[in-house]
This record gives sequence, C-alpha cells and structure tokens, in this order.
Amino acid sequence: VHHMPETCVCGADLQPIMPESHSEKRQVFDIPLPKIEVTEHRLHRKICPNCRAVNKAAAPASAPAPVNYGENVKSYAVYLQHGQLLPEDRLAQLFDDVFGLKIAPRTLVAYGEQLAETLAPWQDTLQTALNHAPVRHADETGFRIAGKTAWLHSLSSAAVTLYRAETKRGAIPSGLAGGVLVHDHFRPYFTLDGVQHALCGAHLLRELKALMEEKEPWAARMYRHLQRLSRLVKRPVSRHAQVRFVRLYDAIVRRGLAFHEAQPPFAQKPKAGKTAKRIGHNLLIRLRDFKDAVLRCLFDSSVPFTNNLAERDIRMMKVKQKISGGFRCLNGAQTFATLRSLLSTAAKQNLNLLQTIKNAFAGQPPPIPV
Repeated sequence: VHHMPETCVCGADLQPIMPESHSEKRQVFDIPLPKIEVTEHRLHRKICPNCRAVNKAAAPASAPAPVNYGENVKSYAVYLQHGQLLPEDRLAQLFDDVFGLKIAPRTLVAYGEQLAETLAPWQDTLQTALNHAPVRHADETGFRIAGKTAWLHSLSSAAVTLYRAETKRGAIPSGLAGGVLVHDHFRPYFTLDGVQHALCGAHLLRELKALMEEKEPWAARMYRHLQRLSRLVKRPVSRHAQVRFVRLYDAIVRRGLAFHEAQPPFAQKPKAGKTAKRIGHNLLIRLRDFKDAVLRCLFDSSVPFTNNLAERDIRMMKVKQKISGGFRCLNGAQTFATLRSLLSTAAKQNLNLLQTIKNAFAGQPPPIPV
C-alpha cells in the first residue's frame, strides 16, 4: 500500500508531483479470517455391459460417512484440548466462533480417543526404550477421577516423556532394566531390582532449609555442603575432590546424629512397634542409609543433581487440574496421559506440536531417541 503526501507544509498541492523513493516502511502482520473448505466426493456408478451389474466407486478413507471432518479439524481439536488444555465445552464454542463449525463436545473428545488408540504401539516402544535408558527420571502427582484421588506417573529422559494414569500411587513401572532412576525418595521405587537410585538434591535442600529455621546446627552445614555439590558436578570431579567431599559429608551426618541422640526423648506418642524420632533425625538417617543415592551425581557425570526434569514434565498436569478440575473416568485420564506423552516428547525434540499431531494421525509419530 503506497501512501503519498498530498499537500506541502506551505500549502502547495503535491498531487501532480512524481514521488521519489519511499523513505520509510511500516508493516502490519495479521491473521486472515479462517475459511472452511469443503471437498465433495461423488461416488459414481457404472453398469457392466456384460452382466448388467451396477458397480459403485469405493469411498475414500477420509470420507467414511456422508458428512465428515478432515484431518486439520481433528488435529486442531487435539492440539487445543490436550496441548493448550481447553475444556471440551469451551473448545466447541471456539470452533463455532472462529470457524463457524458446530461440533458436539463429545465428537471433539472422540478425536483424542482415536489418536490415543493409534499411538498405542508407539507408546509401547516408548516404554521399552525408557526401561533400558541409562538415566531416567520418575515422579507422580495426584489428580481427581470421578471424584476420587488417582495418580499420574511420569517416566522421562531428556528426549522423551511417558505418562501413565493409575488409581494407585504405588503403581510404579516394573520393567526397568539397569541404569539409574532419579526420584524424590518415594519408597516403592527402591523395590525395583537391578536399578541404581539417585535422590533429588533440590528436595533435600528444601528439607534442610526448613530444619535451619528450627535451629538445628548441623542442617546449615549440610545445606551449604549440598549446595557445593550442585556446583561441583557441573564439571568433571577429580578423585581427590570426591574423597574429600564424602569425608565431610560423613562428618556432618555423624555430628547431626550425635546432636539428636543427645536430645531428650520425643514427647509425641510413638506408633506401635516404632520409636518416634524428630523430623531432622529421620532425615539424617536417610542421608546416612541412602548416601550412595544422595551422592550418585558426584561419581556419575550423567546423573543430574536434581529431579527437575520430572517435575517440569509433571507440571502441566497441575495446570490441567486447575482449569478443568479432573476427569470423569479413567479412560479419559489415560487418553490425556497418552497424548501428553506425544506432545511432551515432541516439545523436547523441538518439533512443531500441531504438525506432530497431524503426522501422528497419519501414523508417523516422532522418533524415540533415549
């Protein structure tokens, strides 16, 4: 669009004057109004000249019914519902307002169920790959299904994510073979055979900070020591530095245990068969008994100091819960888990999410590098 000055500041008429080259450009980026495109498939008939049989053309796979919605509509429905977490009723309103399509909410939900069923083999391959990954992260969070508490479990690496919806928190993955599992000291993980464990340093730092407010002298020393560990593991650690760090770690634990053993008996009534201990005392016992898991990152450079990868993977579940509140049935939660596995994996590989959904509908989900 060309804009010409019509009059000079002195009042002279500039319309007959030929313009020079433009001195300034200004651009406006906008989105054109969407327009639905309808493709009509006409199934013609032909009569055989020999037997007079009537032959009708076969319908294409994209049009199994008299009226159908195309792959772009399905992909947008899945992307907006499971990628941008729009509730189904609001999603139906969006399709009506923006595209002029009156699609029932149940139909939009069915597209996600259809894609989740298509992704079943891909999900099995993803589980197998994570079972044999050298390092993987695990976490779990509660959410509501049919008004009851259920659990979303995540198992992930830097390149892929697998979610599972379960009715029990203890439904941990059972097929892990070797490698290291990074987690937040959820006890059932320690029942896995042949798996090494690494505990999240960020969780330990939070617990230690709370104990520092309770004026436990050993907690501040351990807090600074683990902070030093978080910086130390960002580069190769010499054998001398490893030995020195472990020696100081053991000394702090011993001082802490001596501090608690010198305290008067705990006033709280213990549970049957157990001796009640203070929170700090329990943490010290954990730091002593699970020292290898706490310090795994010191000796294995492939293991991170924190379990932040799993926590980031699980965070979108909490956003979904805040928006929609929960799920009506377990099948809906499992569909959501499968599709979030697809989208999280695509995001980690820097893939376009909408295009990833289109490819998945066509039977081409993203690769699974672990």
